Amino acid sequence: METTRQNKIARLIQKDLAGIFQAQTRQTRNLLVSVSVVRISPDLSVAKAYLSIFPSEKAQEVLQNINDHAGEIRFELGKLERHQLRIIPELKFFLDDSLDYVENIDKLLKTPSHSSSSEGESAADESSDKEADN
Repeated sequence: METTRQNKIARLIQKDLAGIFQAQTRQTRNLLVSVSVVRISPDLSVAKAYLSIFPSEKAQEVLQNINDHAGEIRFELGKLERHQLRIIPELKFFLDDSLDYVENIDKLLKTPSHSSSSEGESAADESSDKEADN
């Protein structure tokens, strides 16, 4: 269970990281990086940021690039939060694939399953057979 302080710091880091990524992605066209969730350790030394990257085909490449430059991103974060935080937490970035998961679930729900369609056809066949008998 996270404390109120952890939640406040996580929201602050999320907001500032979003601003940093927005400034960086302005230079590249057709790329969107958003910070979904930030979770911070109880001792406030490590922050795990979950990123949603669009288009998802480039996600691993972009995430690797972000992890390679985590020190520079932490420095930029430190400049923004120097008056709010005494120690800037170490940043670890992870891919948030919840949107891909939701999209996959929606696609599965929209496609008719074979078992339910065959049951519906057999019920329709039975009702037409009963009508033919009458």
